[in-house]
Amino acid sequence: MSCSNCSSGGGTPRGCKNNGNCNSGGCNKLEVHDWLANMSLPGNQAPYDIVEVRFKNSRKNFFRNSKGLSLQAGDVVAVEETSGHDLGVVSIVGELARIQVKKKDAGFKPMEAKKIYRIATQDDIDKWIKARSLEPDLMQRSRTMAIHLELEMKISDVEYQADLTKATFYYTAEGRVDFRQLIKNMAEDFKVRIEMRQIGSRQEASRLGGIGSCGRELCCSTWLTDFRSVSTSAARYQQLSLNPQKMAGQCGKLKCCLNYELDMYIDAMKSFPKSETKLRTDKGSAYHIKTDVFKRQMWYVYEGDQGSGLISLAPERVREIIEMNIAGNKPKELADFVVASVVKDSDYSNLDGQESLTRFENSFKKKKNKGKPNNGPNSSLKMNPNQKTNFPKPQNSPQRDTVNNNPRSETIPGQAGETNAVSNNLKPNNKKRRKNNNRPRPNNPANNENNN
Repeated sequence: MSCSNCSSGGGTPRGCKNNGNCNSGGCNKLEVHDWLANMSLPGNQAPYDIVEVRFKNSRKNFFRNSKGLSLQAGDVVAVEETSGHDLGVVSIVGELARIQVKKKDAGFKPMEAKKIYRIATQDDIDKWIKARSLEPDLMQRSRTMAIHLELEMKISDVEYQADLTKATFYYTAEGRVDFRQLIKNMAEDFKVRIEMRQIGSRQEASRLGGIGSCGRELCCSTWLTDFRSVSTSAARYQQLSLNPQKMAGQCGKLKCCLNYELDMYIDAMKSFPKSETKLRTDKGSAYHIKTDVFKRQMWYVYEGDQGSGLISLAPERVREIIEMNIAGNKPKELADFVVASVVKDSDYSNLDGQESLTRFENSFKKKKNKGKPNNGPNSSLKMNPNQKTNFPKPQNSPQRDTVNNNPRSETIPGQAGETNAVSNNLKPNNKKRRKNNNRPRPNNPANNENNN
């Protein structure tokens, strides 16, 4: 997907390589659709004067349009900063910006919003592009300095201010890092004001972006804005194996998507009995192994008899056995409470427009040839030596005897009943042939004398 300003025609991107930082507003990270743009305001109500401006990667902030500029989403504006000014892209205007301000009221006060100076000129944009081109080299040199000072930190991103007066370095570290000497070295070498900001691994992944194990872009870099804590209990509720390699995302932490369906699993597990309760029978006690929430089955195994296999029970039957144990009764064995499954593959043949997953199993099986011998070169059937074959006879060469290799008489095409004697002196061999017709008999001179 590409915007209209960077496409080469037919929806193919031209190759701006901005990685989500397109200035035209067509392929941005955390892009917002203004669904209130076509709504007219009530009479005598002024438009909301605070707009949301997006900077490099996913960094956003609110600014006040004190000069009453006519701004639309995608406009490049010069905004106020602590020292100098910076350039950003307008992402939200109007009533939708008012909703976002109320949503983030805890961390933002509208009265303290900085100002928007002007709409960016061409000179401002040229200097901004130059600042972006200096960032890769600046990050590599800063990483080299940190390695020489033996600092346990990782500089993941650098953001230059549009007026080339300040550079912000984003880094991740496990603990506290004393980078005072690093700042002195970078200030002397880069000749700009240095600012260091420590971010977490999740914020680092959202800024850099990437592709997850699901094959799609990371949620934190496309639409997810709040990072809720994810615990291993979310995996336990969903009956997932506690494998760190599969449960960890690109940031090295637990995947945020583990929380997406957690509420559904918690509600479904309320109808299941507690898995800690053991089932007592005359055959022995059985303890819980696993639970299948979708099939509504609970799997148990007898203590000391793991080789007998798992026994699947419905939650209702498990609750029935528990009630019997509370009353002081014991069933004979768990196999008496197993309900045979009546679900067939045909029940899932047209689920969401999909066909059965086992529809090709019978297609690739070898079909047995019943009563139809195959005499081809790759045939696995053995030919009977006494079986007569109806192979066509060649017409251009005389037919020879397979025993003595002697020519026989041949019928001339077009003359029915007439024969052309190839050799009048030779008589046809009336001796019986051997059983093996395919292997010719060696030419013995004694036999030739007898034939003559």
